[in-house]
Amino acid sequence: MNTYNVVIDASMIRNMLQTDMKESVDLLSLQQVLYFVFLGLLPAYIIYKLPLHIRSYRVECTAKLKQLLVLTLIMGLTLFGFFKHFSSFAREHKPLRYTANPTYWLYSVGKYVSNTLSSGKIVVSPTGMDAKVVKSKDEKPKLVIMVVGEATRADHLKFNGYSKNTTPQLEKEEIVNLENVFSCGTSTAVSVPCMFSYYPKSDYSYKKGIRKENVLDVLNHTKNISILWRDNNSDSKGVALRVPYENYKNNKRNTVCIEGECRDEGMLVGLESYIEKQKNKDVLIVLHQMGNHGPAYYKRYTQAFETFTPVCKTNQLEACTKEEINNAYDNALRYTDDFLVKTIGLLKQYNQTHQTAMLYMSDHGESLGENGIYLHGMPYFMAPDAQVHIATLLWENDAMKTSFDFSKIPTSTTYTQDYLFHSLLGLFKVKTKVYDETLDLFKLSK
Repeated sequence: MNTYNVVIDASMIRNMLQTDMKESVDLLSLQQVLYFVFLGLLPAYIIYKLPLHIRSYRVECTAKLKQLLVLTLIMGLTLFGFFKHFSSFAREHKPLRYTANPTYWLYSVGKYVSNTLSSGKIVVSPTGMDAKVVKSKDEKPKLVIMVVGEATRADHLKFNGYSKNTTPQLEKEEIVNLENVFSCGTSTAVSVPCMFSYYPKSDYSYKKGIRKENVLDVLNHTKNISILWRDNNSDSKGVALRVPYENYKNNKRNTVCIEGECRDEGMLVGLESYIEKQKNKDVLIVLHQMGNHGPAYYKRYTQAFETFTPVCKTNQLEACTKEEINNAYDNALRYTDDFLVKTIGLLKQYNQTHQTAMLYMSDHGESLGENGIYLHGMPYFMAPDAQVHIATLLWENDAMKTSFDFSKIPTSTTYTQDYLFHSLLGLFKVKTKVYDETLDLFKLSK
């Protein structure tokens, strides 16, 4: 909280419990260890060693009650004397209650338990069991790669007018950039399951999400679409529980682990073999990136992509200048730029046999020190634009244009991640009662 200005709410508790050791280590620093030792362990040890005079239970309770009454009286008189100032201040600065320690994080733990635990076994409600693919017999099979980005804010893309060229290779491709897309949450644990969920953000909750099948399940019900999820992040957050899932966070499967980091491009290795096995079937491949996961942005790219300097090469972002933080973050974006172009290159191999497309959507954005706020995970209602305004890019080959022309989609219109569920159904021409064409981006491209 002191270093990154994060808020420990129920969503942050979920992030903590769903992360892995490698992500956690990125947050550790010598400063944090010293902070913990000298302001935590040492005072606790001193208090532990103090001799205590134990009185009877009744005497102790009476003494504590007197002390409590005196302190309550003092606080009451103080509030009464400055009530006009306190009341207006409290009304104007309601988010202050989210930083009250230890009350708010204790409340958040209780809220997380209430939102997560259930009285019985979780039963997943089937969704879209009537789903079927409706297309002409002479239509080429579809091959779609959906890239789920990590912490990519829209305003750091060259496409959106950013001063630095963070997407030099994508600029050479026929990319459709959606300028105003907003996330469902401010963290991976919320946004990823929400963006694939049937429920819109206004109606989504963790409990409801885990009890209803998502869009991957609906596509799977058609029996005509092969689905594969490859993950180089923490995991799918429950989205890929019922479809084939492969973990690329370690070198047992990921063959591109450089400088101690398993790279996103490793998820592309061997996809040709998988695609060849899906004879005459539509294919959806989801690649969940490590992307721009902070605070150690400098670890998210190899030396070849260190274009912008000087760079913040520590996880103690407050020790770096704004320029150094931005440079490290932007260099990681250039690596994502390279990864996406390689993904497009793989898809181009199937120009003659498939209708192909790449969809890129970040899970959430990222704060880079604006107003002293770093990383992400702020409560949505008070989150800065940088944490919710996300990068979203589309690409298709000529064969796909016979069904959908992405360039016809209004690029400056405001969209949300609510569109993803119905857009994937529309892209694969799936007919089902749960499909809503008003939330289908590709309906606009016909």
